[in-house]
Amino acid sequence: MPFIEVTLAEGRTPEQLGRLVLALTQAAMEAIDAPAESVRVVLREVPPTHWAVGGVTLAERRSATGS
Repeated sequence: MPFIEVTLAEGRTPEQLGRLVLALTQAAMEAIDAPAESVRVVLREVPPTHWAVGGVTLAERRSATGS
């Protein structure tokens, strides 16, 4: 039973997250011949204020770039 865990910053739509789950499931099916019903996917969303790169949070980075 493949277990795929993804940690990503919050901010994506439910549709985007659904596409990610489907793509990861399909990738496991193709790569290791896993049946779809055996593939487990967990998405962990982290607030941008709790994710930092180079000492700067994603929230700070987004504020500085306006995106």
